[in-house]
Amino acid sequence: MAQRKSPEFTHFDAQGNARMVDVSAKAETMRVAEASGTIRMNRDAYAMVKSGTMAKGDVLGVARIAGILAAKKVHELIPLTHPLLITSSNVDFAFQDDQNLIHIRAAIGICGKTGVEMEALTAVSVAALTIYDMCKAVDKAMVIGDICLVKKTGGKSGTYIRDGHLG
Repeated sequence: MAQRKSPEFTHFDAQGNARMVDVSAKAETMRVAEASGTIRMNRDAYAMVKSGTMAKGDVLGVARIAGILAAKKVHELIPLTHPLLITSSNVDFAFQDDQNLIHIRAAIGICGKTGVEMEALTAVSVAALTIYDMCKAVDKAMVIGDICLVKKTGGKSGTYIRDGHLG
């Protein structure tokens, strides 16, 4: 039986110093990452978001734009990430009435030398934070959670699909 090679932390050099990974020799490939998360809120806030009557305006429209903008700025927020030319970005929402829960999903695409997992995760995170910001006058106890990578395609490591998701 072949031994599986342990994954290496690529953001450290041989002496343990942090570094940006050199991707100059890597081939450009089509890469897509999808992430998801949730925000749970009280019944009043949920009803206002769903009906579009929150005092600050179109909560999900603003959150969608915030998520897309955040994906484009990951290299300014997270050390050692590369600036990327994102070729597609979608942030979508789904309501779950029985739990006053909004599901957030982001899909980010690129033709490049490095993946866009951090961009998708950041898009979901900032979209959720934007919803919180726009609704906090009605519910300060909202809970943001379950942020995770759902799927990624492209690159040397190939396709990843999180257990329990259909992709």
